[in-house]
Amino acid sequence: MTTAESRTFDVRHVQLARAAFAAIAALKNTFSSDHSAAVGSAVFSGFAIATALVQLLAVWLVYPVGRRWPAAALGGVTLVAGMASGLIPLRTVTGYFVIVIAWALISGVIELVAGWRGLSTRTARREIVPGVADARPLAPTGPRSESRDAVVVGAVTILLGVALLCVQPAYALTYRLDEAGVTGTLTGIIIGVGLFGGYAAVVAVYLGIAGFSPRAAAPAEAEAVATDASAPAPQADRKDSA
Repeated sequence: MTTAESRTFDVRHVQLARAAFAAIAALKNTFSSDHSAAVGSAVFSGFAIATALVQLLAVWLVYPVGRRWPAAALGGVTLVAGMASGLIPLRTVTGYFVIVIAWALISGVIELVAGWRGLSTRTARREIVPGVADARPLAPTGPRSESRDAVVVGAVTILLGVALLCVQPAYALTYRLDEAGVTGTLTGIIIGVGLFGGYAAVVAVYLGIAGFSPRAAAPAEAEAVATDASAPAPQADRKDSA
């Protein structure tokens, strides 16, 4: 079975890739003067499909058996949302809000639950009877920092969905800046696209910092190292004296 030491990619590569695509989406929404439903849906579609490919590749390249379900579930949900947002008939104000809200709530819950399970998973062997430890292998768990990052990103993603639910898609406010002689209209889709851009910027910064931060070994790996260190060294064969 592939071990952590033999894998070329690890969790930090997944986080950095996700941070890069989130940063691109944030920059696109920030510096674009067009915040229409068509442009917002196109940006989200590119972000979602690229992020989904990273997560689905991580199922085979990064995570061991027993820890693959969160990446597979997130990748599947995000890929479906990205492909749906890429369909021209769905690039409407209503389509944008429905797709992004559904994706944010579903993927946010998946990532939050996966991170919470990682934080609450038992990492010490329980005793069957006093003084007798359970010899069965522990469930595979990742570093606590990885689970903590999943909880934070999942919570922020759910917050995005809740914030978009509070926006009225048909909202329109006409304003005028007398000093600049500018008249404009603030619409619901502009607010919605801006909220996703802000979310992408937060995720990019957080995952970027997480990807470059030092990471402790997973509990299973630390236990294996401790077991190897405590094992007695093999004794050299004694030679018969002449």
